Amino acid sequence: MPSAIIADDERLMRDQLRLRLAEIWPELEIVGEARNGDEAIELVQEHRPDFTFLDIRMPGKTGLEAAATIGKQSHIVFITAYNQYAIEAFERGAIDYLLKPAEPERLRTTVERLKARLSSSNPPDMTAVLSQLAQQMGLAPKPAYLQWIQASVGQDLRMIPVEDILFFRSDDKYTCVQTARYEALIRKPVRDLANELNPDLFWQIHRSTLVNVNAIEGVTRDLRGRHLVMVKGNNEKLEVSRSFLHLFKQM
Repeated sequence: MPSAIIADDERLMRDQLRLRLAEIWPELEIVGEARNGDEAIELVQEHRPDFTFLDIRMPGKTGLEAAATIGKQSHIVFITAYNQYAIEAFERGAIDYLLKPAEPERLRTTVERLKARLSSSNPPDMTAVLSQLAQQMGLAPKPAYLQWIQASVGQDLRMIPVEDILFFRSDDKYTCVQTARYEALIRKPVRDLANELNPDLFWQIHRSTLVNVNAIEGVTRDLRGRHLVMVKGNNEKLEVSRSFLHLFKQM
């Protein structure tokens, strides 16, 4: 039986991909799941799977760094939520890619490609492709920002376009993802999101709050003298820390 491992730091995404692969390719055996690049390398060395599904952005070693180590031992499929990456670099035939969430029809295409590669005795050398991809990711004039947020709404997993999000607000355990229609939860803190979201679209106005610039209706002050952001289509008023007041000087 063909075998594979799945490496993604989000458990819900691993679960989703495993279930969809089981539907489309029931003969494929998932022999392990990893939460980061280091675990992926260990699992590949232990199980020698035919295929490895690698998230590009993970803690520890990234998917690209892991692929540089295991690329000659297992066929690689990258999975990513960043649609500004140099996708053309994946199209050279050595590897494949999936944009999150992995849509069934696109996953069927990937499965067909992987089945065709089973006849190849050794995975191709991806050194040139990985080098080109890493260079384009690092030197691109416009950084690759998150385009989707994967968040929990009750028992459901939602893929939320970032432009639909009004604001993010963190507490000790979770970060609230507020849209005009519902509230979702993620575990990623605001300090990490601030580095992964387009700063022209999301302003950090507090150590625990990011707000969509297009959702800002105005700024007011309460009786205590605090500056509060009014959000379009939402009754919430978001406090602005003193260190972020400069963002509103020209508003």
